[in-house]
Amino acid sequence: MDPIPPISPAILDATQGLLAQAETFARSLLVPWRLYQVAGIIAFFALAKLLRGFLSRRLTGWARAREGLQKWQLRLVVTLDRNLTLLIFTVLNWLAFWGLGYVTWPSRIQLLEVAGTIGIMLLVVNFAAKLIGNRFVSRVVTWGAGIWVVAVILGFDAGVLSFLDSLAITFGEFRLSALTVIKALIVTGLLLAGARLLTSGATQRIQKNPEISPSMKVLAIKAIQLFLFGGAVFIGLKAVGFDLTGLAVLSGAIGVGLGFGLQKVVSNLVSGIIILLDKSIKPGDVISLGETFGWIERLGARYVSVVTRDGKEYLIPNEDLITNQVVNWSHSDEFVRLDLFFGTAYGDDPHAVRKLAVEATLGVSRVLGDRAPVCHIVGFGDSSVDYILRFWISDPSAGLTNIRGNVYLALWDAFKANDISIPFPQREVRVLPDAQPKPEVFG
Repeated sequence: MDPIPPISPAILDATQGLLAQAETFARSLLVPWRLYQVAGIIAFFALAKLLRGFLSRRLTGWARAREGLQKWQLRLVVTLDRNLTLLIFTVLNWLAFWGLGYVTWPSRIQLLEVAGTIGIMLLVVNFAAKLIGNRFVSRVVTWGAGIWVVAVILGFDAGVLSFLDSLAITFGEFRLSALTVIKALIVTGLLLAGARLLTSGATQRIQKNPEISPSMKVLAIKAIQLFLFGGAVFIGLKAVGFDLTGLAVLSGAIGVGLGFGLQKVVSNLVSGIIILLDKSIKPGDVISLGETFGWIERLGARYVSVVTRDGKEYLIPNEDLITNQVVNWSHSDEFVRLDLFFGTAYGDDPHAVRKLAVEATLGVSRVLGDRAPVCHIVGFGDSSVDYILRFWISDPSAGLTNIRGNVYLALWDAFKANDISIPFPQREVRVLPDAQPKPEVFG
């Protein structure tokens, strides 16, 4: 059995110093008036736990009864509900502090003020941490900053810093301590929160600018996100003393290795940039790719989201849109011409048929009147005179099959009202009475 490695003297010294501070603080509480305050703080916390259930139901019920609340308002309600106990506890401490301040000495309510101050600072930390999009980083910032706030207010900051700094590992000349990691996460998390706020504001401004095309909006937003979030991580690591020189060499070596294994991913990323730059497709365009017909919902870094009329969402790799033939029904304009084929009997006047077809088509909604429909004879079939009907629409995103069906229905009604017949092939089978079956011969 391997022997347990000895504990580092630095860790022992830091631990003993922290325990000595905790013992001194505990002894300072063994005074009657301070014990009363500790009991009051504990009672306030228990009362806050009891009141939370009642107020939480009222708060959630109020939020559910309000229609049209925005996403940030719902997040605020959820965050407030999760911190309701701490909020009630803080309010009770400050009410007791202000009330007892008129009847007793300030030294006899000092702990109530300390507890109220800690509650306010923890609420600020909890609400600020919600601005960080990453859940793990948000929790690390919440716990790290919360412990640091409590340590500073209670006077344990020096001991806590010494203890965290003693928990370290060394690689040659590189020393990584728990204090450095926590600082890096907190600073980086706060910078990421700031970057997120700036990105959200810039995104709203760009989306509301009518002079920027949809594809350039997506490209500008992604460039801002890359710049701000990348800069936040870089500045955060540099601010706490991380040496990023070695990471440059390491990232270069990793990049060469990943380049061979992630060729498709890189190809899709580059194709996405090309699509944004040449503006071949943009959000809202109606496209056809193979058997997929729908409109562009959003442009991603790796794929394009295409939503079809039946509600299916296809994630098409960007490379497929570059290398394959794509039909963009709304690339240069929204006008789309549709062709319908039909036939009528030889006994019907073709001049009347063409006139009725045009008039019936013009009566269908979505069919453009300024680009008048036309109808032409395209052939004489075995049982009908064949026609082609051409008309234009300006909203392909509303569907093509439904407008074709509406036009066919209008033709049916018009032809039925004017005694125009639509022929169909008929076959007649005759059985001759003198035909006798030949006897089968078996060898």
